[in-house]
Amino acid sequence: RGWPTRGVGEPETETVVRGPRDGFSETLKINTTLVRRRIKDPKLKIKNLEIGRRSKTDVAVLYIEDIVNNELLEEVHKRLDNIDIDAILDSAILEHLIEDNYLSPFPQIENTERPDTVAAALYEGRVALLVDNSPFALIVPATIGTLLQSAEDYYSRWTISSFIRLLRILAGFLATLSPALYIAITSFHPGLIPTQLTYFVAASRINVPFPSAVEAFLMEITIELLREAGTRISGPIGTTIGIVGGLIIGQAAVEAGIVSPLMIIIVAVTTIASFAIPSYEFAAGLRVWRFIFIACSSILGLYGIMLGVIILGTHLVKLNSFGVPYTSPYSGLGIDAGELRDTAIKAPVQYFRQRPTFTQPRNKTRMRGYWKNERR
Repeated sequence: RGWPTRGVGEPETETVVRGPRDGFSETLKINTTLVRRRIKDPKLKIKNLEIGRRSKTDVAVLYIEDIVNNELLEEVHKRLDNIDIDAILDSAILEHLIEDNYLSPFPQIENTERPDTVAAALYEGRVALLVDNSPFALIVPATIGTLLQSAEDYYSRWTISSFIRLLRILAGFLATLSPALYIAITSFHPGLIPTQLTYFVAASRINVPFPSAVEAFLMEITIELLREAGTRISGPIGTTIGIVGGLIIGQAAVEAGIVSPLMIIIVAVTTIASFAIPSYEFAAGLRVWRFIFIACSSILGLYGIMLGVIILGTHLVKLNSFGVPYTSPYSGLGIDAGELRDTAIKAPVQYFRQRPTFTQPRNKTRMRGYWKNERR
């Protein structure tokens, strides 16, 4: 009787220093139980669906009845009802079928292995989707702010969490623009850097036969190959390939005169910055745009980078996630100061009295009283 199941284990893609250590498995009943364990509220609703003509895959739609916006819930059910496919083998397939813009490299639906993240999203008025045979839950709607947040942000002190969030934003810029800025400054605008540094850059590139654009492109492709090889080979061997391969190839490339030492530093900083972004899918989208910025900077220098920034910003502003602007709450003229308490900087939990308004929850009050004079 029953199916072979994997027990509840620690999430491998979202590890935390402080916080719950249980993660979703491939069994839908276990996953719904992990969420209900955190939400002992009769208003929590779990609607079970079957999607896939042949696979008959069980899909659970989770929401809190008196918090979720009815229009958001209707849109979720509408998109799920319109799916007509043979099989749903993983939640990623379902994600690709219901997202707003499938041509965009950026995810418009958040995925997570953590039940506490799903519970926190449900308390904010969002909707979660659990798919049988998949350890990843889907959360809608998603914004840039939610994709740059980690579960540990809410378990650490607000000062530490605010600093780390600012660090992640800096990491996003470094992961996207560092090679492009190196190409633009060394090839088109060397007058922007100090004189002593100009001498050092010129001396380090004196034996390099390729222009900086070719140099950056070769190293970025090499790093992507090492990243892919380390991911596909699990265990200690994959880690060894990434570390040893990067050291050996980098040192050999410098000694052979193919690349400059400064280019190795730029690529290393760029790679480390990409790993600092919590959402793997969002970081992968930035990796795609990194090559676009390299091409723009190799043609027009800093003007090409600015053109790429304008195009990228326009694309992000036009994106929506189930009717919610992707750049919410930063976009729009009527920005509420209260909305910025849980974005780039995390305020103390005592100030989280209202739920985020980008989901338009029906019940907006999250905490009624904390101070002593309000408890009376």
